[in-house]
Amino acid sequence: MINEELQLYIENKIPNRTTLFAEMEKYAEEQDVPIMELIGIEALLQILRIHRPKNILEVGTAIGYSALRMSFTLPDTKIITIERDEERASRAEQYIERASKQNQIHLIRGDALEVEDTIKNFGPFDAIFIDAAKGQYQKFFEIYSRQLSENGIILTDNILFKGLVCHEHIENKRIRSLVKKIDQFNDWLMNHPDYDTAIFPVGDGIAISKKR
Repeated sequence: MINEELQLYIENKIPNRTTLFAEMEKYAEEQDVPIMELIGIEALLQILRIHRPKNILEVGTAIGYSALRMSFTLPDTKIITIERDEERASRAEQYIERASKQNQIHLIRGDALEVEDTIKNFGPFDAIFIDAAKGQYQKFFEIYSRQLSENGIILTDNILFKGLVCHEHIENKRIRSLVKKIDQFNDWLMNHPDYDTAIFPVGDGIAISKKR
């Protein structure tokens, strides 16, 4: 993970976002809604510019920030995104409508562990972005990797969890349990027989996995 001073330096070099995105960033901060860190989303978008997917699946919409950022970066790409929280899904739909992206972004309301049959109708996907309940990452990967196209990639966010994955002593029991699950997922992913994976310490940590 980069230090705070270097992080601030990079963030100050990133061009200003649109008024809508600035509003979403402010809302997320005020309402404690998890959206990607600024450097992380910029790295994700650059990876997608290089990969040029035509069809993206996002597991974990929240308020639609990353889906909308992806839609403006890749205006010809179809994005399917899943959200189980009704309030966040409704907020996301409002932002998507305001951005006039209803035809590009399709939001599926429901638990990502339960809507595979629905998602099948939209696949296969050239890119899958996992950014939902961290304790379920392995299950998400196992379920939706089945919908990945032959040359597709899977991007997983938050896999360094604020740097806590390398801390041995965490007092908070809930956080300690979650960190353990993330660490176990990282071990499982890095040793997956069907994927080559690299972990990048940008944002909150991004793993990029590609079929062998």
